[in-house]
Amino acid sequence: MEKIVEICCGSYYDALQAQYGGARRIELNSALHMGGLTPSLATLLKVKENTDLEVICMVRPRGAGFYYCDEDFEIMKLDAEILLDNGADGIAFGCLNEEGEINITQTREMLKIIKSYDKTAVFHRAIDCVYDIDEAMNILITMGVDRVLTSGLQSQAPRGKEMIKYLYDAYGNNIEILAGSGINVNNVEQFLEYTGISQVHSSCKRWITDPTTINDKVSFSYNDDKYDAVDYELVEMLVDIVEK
Repeated sequence: MEKIVEICCGSYYDALQAQYGGARRIELNSALHMGGLTPSLATLLKVKENTDLEVICMVRPRGAGFYYCDEDFEIMKLDAEILLDNGADGIAFGCLNEEGEINITQTREMLKIIKSYDKTAVFHRAIDCVYDIDEAMNILITMGVDRVLTSGLQSQAPRGKEMIKYLYDAYGNNIEILAGSGINVNNVEQFLEYTGISQVHSSCKRWITDPTTINDKVSFSYNDDKYDAVDYELVEMLVDIVEK
């Protein structure tokens, strides 16, 4: 099976860095420090205009978890349609109920929208919050989800490598398994060898200083005076290892 690196991008700048580094597919977000939220339309338009990347757009209207009220979900559906109308190659989403199970009704509605455009449907790391992973995987396969992004029910994929290997062995013939969170140039080769998977998701980030973040009265910090951005050299190294 063809191996691929997907780069997690939070901006147009990030997407350009991903392409410079040789990536072919990205997940496009905003607010990566919150786990990734829906990107702006302007960001998608610029990425599609000036790269040849396959762009999977995150649809996530807020931080915290994945139990969405009706108002949240109405925005998710409209965002998905707008992004797909403007060139998104797929949508990453995840909807759960209060019990930590797949929200079948909301998932079905999202899939109906995505498949009406004949695009890729990705169930993101909401899958790592379910209580019965086998039930969840079988539901997603039956409903026609194309890909699952998972860290193996752990905070980072290397810690969840046993579960990721299990999911790939048990379900990999019926749904794509994309491993993400904590995968980098230092651990990816061993991770791929252990799990057998062919797709990894990575931020390949570095930290850039913004001197206007903090002064003696006000702070807008989430990591001192820095923000994260994709580093094309890290992308290049990761692609060379994975896709060689």
